Amino acid sequence: MMRHIVLFRRKADVEKNEPLEHALVERMTALGARIPAVRQWRVAPDEASRPISWDYVLDSAMDHAQGLDDYLFHPLHQALIADLKPYFEWAAVDYTV
Repeated sequence: MMRHIVLFRRKADVEKNEPLEHALVERMTALGARIPAVRQWRVAPDEASRPISWDYVLDSAMDHAQGLDDYLFHPLHQALIADLKPYFEWAAVDYTV
């Protein structure tokens, strides 16, 4: 199984826009159920609010590396990335469980 973990934070030069941010996070939350390769999917906000914290985490899993590629290149995922880019930056880690 491949784990795909992504940390998201609002870009420093972007003002907080709660309705827009909420809509993007809702889309991100719903995405996992729409892509067949995804086996586990959770999106959650940071609860600690420490200076080193990011704003959101995506914790997901796919059966294998090909499933991860299927997810990464899926048109729905690519569309969400395009919409997130102006507002968020992210860092990802992928590993085998």
